[in-house]
Amino acid sequence: MAAPGVHGWPDTFLHYLRVERQLSPHTLKNYRRDLETLHAELSRTHHECWDQLTEPVLRRAIAGLHGQGLSGRSLQRLLSATRSFYRFLAREGWVQSNPALAVQAPRAGRRLPQTLDTEQVSALLEVEGDEPLDIRDRAMMELIYSSGLRVSELVSLNMRDIDLADASLVVTGKGNKMRQLPIGRLAVQAIRQWLGVRQGLAAPDETALFTGQRGKRLTTRAVEQRLRKRGEQQGTQGRVYPHRLRHSFASHLLESSGDLRAVQELLGHANISTTQIYTHLDFQHLMEVYEQAHPRARQKTDD
Repeated sequence: MAAPGVHGWPDTFLHYLRVERQLSPHTLKNYRRDLETLHAELSRTHHECWDQLTEPVLRRAIAGLHGQGLSGRSLQRLLSATRSFYRFLAREGWVQSNPALAVQAPRAGRRLPQTLDTEQVSALLEVEGDEPLDIRDRAMMELIYSSGLRVSELVSLNMRDIDLADASLVVTGKGNKMRQLPIGRLAVQAIRQWLGVRQGLAAPDETALFTGQRGKRLTTRAVEQRLRKRGEQQGTQGRVYPHRLRHSFASHLLESSGDLRAVQELLGHANISTTQIYTHLDFQHLMEVYEQAHPRARQKTDD
């Protein structure tokens, strides 16, 4: 590949990610934002040339961004994008070294995902009404909780991906990795009800499982808005969003089975360390039970 001007390197890199790596638009957007954030900070200190970036300059830039309020988690992602960027540049022979290899972001506190307990989930899924949108929303929430789907996976489902006779579905997750998942009994019932009314909403040539009032495939934003509205209607504590149902699926399954590897496979996590956060949730629940039940867990306050 002929080397473009230095200022064109990020666009060439993003083209490579889109065409050769086939990354999603959302991931590409994150890469672009991270590189633009770093470039803005480097420009502020007059080190904006990508071919002159050194490890000390990058360390100072990371420290500067952290001082401006960028979280450790965001800086970790930015550094990961920078390493990938320079790995690509080195592969093309445009730079000799990767200045980001030894640079570490400030440690980020690990945030535990928000979940709903089983009673809250049951109350949330008792969507009243027989209108097509009521039936669709009930089916979507049942399926997310039943199969632990990401919202992007939910909206990408097509009619052919669902096998209700076998109570299973095939979904394409991150990195274009396909996995087969079971569908719970109540989710199967909810989807059957939705399929009974779907024809009245979906456009004749629409292949999406879930559609909106205009007959087209739902967007992730539309699903998020519907779940938030349902949570408010049902009086659910805290905001309801698709990933909260996915977190609840993982937490409840792990709490009941203790099988971390199985939960990893069902969630489609490439690394089991991502799944291990749910063991912290499980321990947190055990600590709450312990403190409430053990006679010596807490000191008496009625001296």
